[in-house]
Amino acid sequence: MSKINCIYPSILSIDFSCLGDNIRKIESSGLEALHVDVMDGHFVPNLTIGPSIVKTLRSVTPAFLDIHLMLQYPQKYIKAFAEAGADSLTVHVESDHDLQETIALIREHGKKVGIALNPETSPEILRPHLKDIDMVLVMSVHPGFGGQAFIKNSLKKIEMVCTWLSEDGLQDSVNVQVDGGVDMKTLLLTKDAGANLFVVGNAIFGKENPVKAFEELKNIL
Repeated sequence: MSKINCIYPSILSIDFSCLGDNIRKIESSGLEALHVDVMDGHFVPNLTIGPSIVKTLRSVTPAFLDIHLMLQYPQKYIKAFAEAGADSLTVHVESDHDLQETIALIREHGKKVGIALNPETSPEILRPHLKDIDMVLVMSVHPGFGGQAFIKNSLKKIEMVCTWLSEDGLQDSVNVQVDGGVDMKTLLLTKDAGANLFVVGNAIFGKENPVKAFEELKNIL
């Protein structure tokens, strides 16, 4: 199969007082997927949402739900998020778990698998697992809070991962996602480096007109 370029709006920056309404507004502009950041206050210094919000999202949108588990012990929550309606579950290599066992657990629940890398982590650690996953998430900010500045060194990491995928014959089956500081200025930089999925938070939901911002980003692609 061939990979597509796609904007994944992140609800980390959304106004939760009118969650459903905000999502429905951008659905009219061709929303395909939503990115959901789950934080436990341990792996990252912030607390966000749990399976109940994912269940709510599933009830208001048919969009692909991309769940980013920034958790110290992600394996404990795979079942709950899978049953809540997640389509994809991404875990960090830096978390306290056996990565291959967690990949297998996500597969058991019939979900797509992503592996995330923090900015300070060498991508070498994930190469043995590339054949077993659907997506690599390269963090271009330090995880935990929205609105941070894009870390330019992440472009080299994206290029490295894409080179390995090509060498291993996985370039058409494993997506490369980038998350953090993606906006009108950095979107094409990450695309040119090889990414095809782009998590965008503040550059959509932090704008006065999120629908217009979403459409402008899609037009760039």
